[in-house]
Amino acid sequence: MSWKRVLPNLLSDQERIWTFPARLVNQQHWIPAATTVGATAALWALDPTEAAYFRRTSTFNGFNNVFTGNATTIGAIMAPASLYAIGLMRKDLKMRHTALLAGEAVVDAEVVTTVLKDATKRVRPAAIRPTGNYYDSWFESSGSFLRGNGSFPSGHTIAAFSVATIVARRYGNHRWVPYAAYGMAGLVGFSRLSLSAHFVSDVFMGGALGYSISRFAVLRQ
Repeated sequence: MSWKRVLPNLLSDQERIWTFPARLVNQQHWIPAATTVGATAALWALDPTEAAYFRRTSTFNGFNNVFTGNATTIGAIMAPASLYAIGLMRKDLKMRHTALLAGEAVVDAEVVTTVLKDATKRVRPAAIRPTGNYYDSWFESSGSFLRGNGSFPSGHTIAAFSVATIVARRYGNHRWVPYAAYGMAGLVGFSRLSLSAHFVSDVFMGGALGYSISRFAVLRQ
């Protein structure tokens, strides 16, 4: 991995990501893929209950003041940048490569997120009246094309799990690293619920896509 390989790797990743459905027939990936889709559909049934709860509760106000949308966005950007800076200072080639891979994964994830958001145009929970119909949220969001204004999937969550998976897989020999990485990503995902920025099905799919993109498209493990 090097700076020269970033763009070719991104193009290769995107080809691998978007041709994945065609490979389901000939490979054994259909079981986890079907399980993920099924779990997302099951969580969709819970979306109105979950969304209504977070719209009316003030329990998580303190948490929300820390894990704001801007803070988690900056965190997703700063994590790879910080790793790279530390790697430079320590002359740690593995850490620098990990940072580049994490950055690659975030870009891959955001491309997928933008396409899916524009395709589904799901309204965010906060944009629906508290007494409104939370089921009627698909293909309703307004906004210009390629802005990724929709709710499905969660962009913050997909980015957080993309970085977490790269770090956890690269430093899995340290037992605490996967727990810390996925734990922080989980907090980011939960914040999207408590802020009423996303439904639980949005967050689940974001986490699943972030993990899958990093592991199978970027790291190819």
